[in-house]
Amino acid sequence: MNPLRFLTFAMLLNLFFSTLGKGAGESAFQKDVFVGGEDGYNTYRIPSLLLTKRKTLLAFCEGRKDDRHDNGNIDLLLKRSTDGGKTWSKQQVIWDDGINTCGNPTPVQDQKTGTIWLFMNHNPGKVDPKILKRPGSLLTRTVWIAKSDDDGKTWSKPLDVTENTKLESWGWYAAGPGVGIQVQRGPFKGRLVIPACHNSDDPKARGGSHVVYSDDHGKSWHIGGTVHGRVSEAQVVELADGALLMNMRTIPGVFRSQSISRDGGATWSSPELKKDLLEPICQGTIVRHTWPGKKQASRLLFANPTHESRRKNLTLHVSEDEGRSWFVARTIQPGWSAYSCLAVMPNLDVACLYETGEAHANEKITFARFPLNLKTAVNR
Repeated sequence: MNPLRFLTFAMLLNLFFSTLGKGAGESAFQKDVFVGGEDGYNTYRIPSLLLTKRKTLLAFCEGRKDDRHDNGNIDLLLKRSTDGGKTWSKQQVIWDDGINTCGNPTPVQDQKTGTIWLFMNHNPGKVDPKILKRPGSLLTRTVWIAKSDDDGKTWSKPLDVTENTKLESWGWYAAGPGVGIQVQRGPFKGRLVIPACHNSDDPKARGGSHVVYSDDHGKSWHIGGTVHGRVSEAQVVELADGALLMNMRTIPGVFRSQSISRDGGATWSSPELKKDLLEPICQGTIVRHTWPGKKQASRLLFANPTHESRRKNLTLHVSEDEGRSWFVARTIQPGWSAYSCLAVMPNLDVACLYETGEAHANEKITFARFPLNLKTAVNR
């Protein structure tokens, strides 16, 4: 069967079964966290979700003051939840630089020190987007970090780390968006890894995805390997053998791309199209759900708007073979939906912070939580 037709059939069937299962004892709920037009911002975009060591949920996003555009007066915002996502704190502004753009939140927590590192991007608010993509431009995008040592309650002043995290030949630069990881196994255990993307003046490379990393608990950061090709926004997950898997937005779309590193992110394999992961040219999110054990399978989770051309039908996929193949577990949002970020709760519930709306996908950012029920999987 044609893969596009198969995936469409699988998603429709999954939606049917998941609808039947509502009210059957699942502890699922959804809650709007950021709503456009409220609290002083026209639009909220680019969600990032982090579960801390203290079991606090941190929901980051961009607050776009005037419109939905990617460039302009944009602030970096945060809300916290200490009850598993049922209620959220008042909106906190982490970074506001006047009319300029502060965005692309990509946090990671060091499990040893407890410090939460937040990668962000900055650029002048009133500038032609084409100039931002021009390598060598003084108005191009820069890379910044802030940190919190109190579970996200307060944050340090953002620090410019562009010199160590961006090559001079790169123009456009985007951290994540989503989250970073800390390597749990193998010779690079403890390494903090932040996925990102860029465009280049190299005619052979043009653009690509890459990582930056730290081996000294965030004191210094370095540029890792690059995945060349028509790939961009990326997320990273650790495999059971300690290797890293990068899942990437692909241009011109239709399918996602993946690459593997077996040296802690220093080098990456050539990108491979995953024809079981449909996409409409959009960001996606990937996390580890469980490590392999005597009584549990190794499972990875991936979510994106699963449609060949429109940002809609946000779908949760599962892999039980370290990302080599994926099956549909459930539909999270059948309507308009775009960027998202997954997290795994202490009881293994799935949490997802995602963009959605009735008229378009950027009306609000919603939090969803639900148990992983593989009985509704249709192409496992």
